[in-house]
Amino acid sequence: MTDPVRIDVHQHLIPPGQRRAISGRAAVFGWPAPVWDVQSAIAMMDRRSIAAGVLSFAAPVGPPDDPGGARATARAVNEYTAELVKDRPDRFGHFAVLPLPDVDGALAEAAHALDELDADGVMVLSNAHGRYLGDPLFEPLWAELDARAAVVLIHPTAPPGAALPDLPGPLVDFPYDTTRTALHLVVNGVPRRHPRLRMILPHAGGFVPYAAHRFAGAGRLRPDTSPEEVLADLRRFYFDTAFMTGPSSLPSLLAFADPARVLYGSDFPMVPEEWGTGYDEALDNHPHWEPGQLHAVNRGNAEALLPRLARR
Repeated sequence: MTDPVRIDVHQHLIPPGQRRAISGRAAVFGWPAPVWDVQSAIAMMDRRSIAAGVLSFAAPVGPPDDPGGARATARAVNEYTAELVKDRPDRFGHFAVLPLPDVDGALAEAAHALDELDADGVMVLSNAHGRYLGDPLFEPLWAELDARAAVVLIHPTAPPGAALPDLPGPLVDFPYDTTRTALHLVVNGVPRRHPRLRMILPHAGGFVPYAAHRFAGAGRLRPDTSPEEVLADLRRFYFDTAFMTGPSSLPSLLAFADPARVLYGSDFPMVPEEWGTGYDEALDNHPHWEPGQLHAVNRGNAEALLPRLARR
């Protein structure tokens, strides 16, 4: 590659206490069961020219009827991750998981993670047991995170309803759910009310870049916005490249998004390394980079968003 110092904003960890749950979740989805440990993650990063990865836990932390259990799991995962980052601050950052839809629990965990654990931001799932992120229920959380100018990774999860037979949810449904929650946030005014929020949509924003001008039609159906405002608010998001640098998806992303808001992502280990390396090559070999853009996507944009990683 031309730039050997990627910053990976979309990398996962699997704490020892969560291995069985993650393997079971993968089996339900019909997806390869991920295997993870610190040493294998660093070895993967060295092979793929990733200087630093921002770790997050990409699964629900509890069922909807056990908010206490979800709070305890989120705290345990975040403290485990913080210790890992403390041991290897040169290689890792940390997006803390929040126990939504429990807003009080999420507020408490965000404060603990950002103030006590030095997390670089927070991670939320694209829906919290069926409640999408533009729901007024979550307004206190967005207000608090806006006051902190926090970085928020919005990781996809399964949408409500049955999956299609023989089609793994992470392959088909996750981009759909990213798209759904992004538009839900916009039409409910969250990015406009909270302009200091820095929200990252993984996987090139799902279908947002490709269908944004269709989605702008939502602005014709509401008296408080316009198609132009919907498009502008969709462009407020950041987008990562994980699993989405193919010959039609990457040009669509770059045609829609501000290049300064495109970030490198691997989605390791949820996307196996042998899959991800092909997407790395496609990113590096895209034929239409403007001068400096590839460096910005691989590293520079993440440095601007997460300056602590640049100092590391």
